[in-house]
Amino acid sequence: MNGETDPEELRGRLLDSWDTSASGWRRRAGDLRASGMPVSAWMIDHLELQPGELVVELAAGPGDTGFLASELVKPGGRLICSDGSEQMLQIARERAEQQGIDNVEFKQLQLEWLDLDTASADAILCRWGVMLLVDPGAALQECRRVLKPGGRLALAVWDLRVRNPWSLVPAEALQALGHGTPPDPSLPGPFSLSAPGRLNALLEEAGFIEPLVEAVAIKRDSEDFESFLDEALDLSPTLGSAWAQLSDEQQAALIAELQGRMAPYTAPDGSLSVPGSSLVAIAQA
Repeated sequence: MNGETDPEELRGRLLDSWDTSASGWRRRAGDLRASGMPVSAWMIDHLELQPGELVVELAAGPGDTGFLASELVKPGGRLICSDGSEQMLQIARERAEQQGIDNVEFKQLQLEWLDLDTASADAILCRWGVMLLVDPGAALQECRRVLKPGGRLALAVWDLRVRNPWSLVPAEALQALGHGTPPDPSLPGPFSLSAPGRLNALLEEAGFIEPLVEAVAIKRDSEDFESFLDEALDLSPTLGSAWAQLSDEQQAALIAELQGRMAPYTAPDGSLSVPGSSLVAIAQA
């Protein structure tokens, strides 16, 4: 990490950005559940959950991956649904109530220092959270501490950015118009753990046994370009922040740039289907 970046200041900025983005994630929760289901299903299938087990979901966001797990540990089992952002955790509370999830406890937890007892959980889930941390290695060590001997950890992080044009294209469009810079690879970000072998190495360093890492394809479907842009602005703190600082003329230029770059993913009827790829991992404590 850049030596001039204060870790605590960076953690505060990251948390603030998620609190700010929560309203957009609330609006898009249903879409996120659908597009992320291939990843959630892989994680749940590989955990091989049993009735009576305690499952912890970290960086839960809207909570849907953990809610899938909660059904599989009945009777007698329960889910701890957690997020570092209280605003995001409130979304999960609302969705649990809507879905009738009754074996769940909600906790605000920071991944790098989990306020949970040692050897207390049978399984831990974390979908698209670890790569956003200042110290992902510390978070994985905490997961190892909290898991019972033989407990299982299921993770997802984003694959290489080139395999995720839903993120790459808006970023490149901003940069092409002079409104953005390439991300600093030393800082937390969606693709900070995407390099081949990086996730395996972190899991092994944290003490996990024989981690399995695979890639799972996803796609983000939108009925038209406007829907794609609205969703991107809702879900991406970086894009949303940059957009808010542009003039009407600059926003129009960005829209034109984006439309041109999204042409390969646009059907004749104007709908979009944008591919993506997530790395998924299962490991044993």
